[in-house]
Order: sequence, then C-alpha cells, then structure tokens
Amino acid sequence: MKYYLCKYIPPRADFLATMSADEKNWMGQHGAYLDKLLGDGKIVAHGPVMDPAGGYGVSLYQIADDEEIDTLTSKDPIVQNGVGHYEHHPMLHLKSRG
Repeated sequence: MKYYLCKYIPPRADFLATMSADEKNWMGQHGAYLDKLLGDGKIVAHGPVMDPAGGYGVSLYQIADDEEIDTLTSKDPIVQNGVGHYEHHPMLHLKSRG
C-alpha cells in the first residue's frame, strides 16, 4: 500500500467566500467524488481546513501499490474544471483508529 496526505489548493485565498455558481456546483461534485473514494477505501479521511490565511482541503489516501495518486486527484471534478490543484505528500505509513 501507498499513503499520501493530499492538499487541495483553491485558486484564490477567499475562494470559499467568493465561489461562483459554477464553482459551487463543482465543489459539490468534488465532495461527492471524495466521498466515493472514501467508500471505496482509497481515502481514509477528508475535509476542509479553515485557515485564516485561506482555506484549503486535506485528504488522507491509502492506495494500492499499482495506483497513482496523480491519476486519482486529476479525476476530481474541481480539478477537471480548472479550479485549483493538489499537492501530494507521500507518507511512510498511516495508522488510524478502528
């Protein structure tokens, strides 16, 4: 297995407060996509971080050795619509409750 901390970087610091109608729609699709990966066991946890300097998203991935993190995050609807990007940070291991 491979493990990653992925950080979704929105296109602007005030993104959550200034989203257009299209961006709100894509963010809904983004949440549904991450929830599907959560249900599939590829994501362990995900959610928004309310940083005073500008919000962003974090997700913890646990994927098979033959999967590529770039492939999974590039399929995220928010990224496919050109709204922000991901940083991928490999982890040596991932421990969790349960």
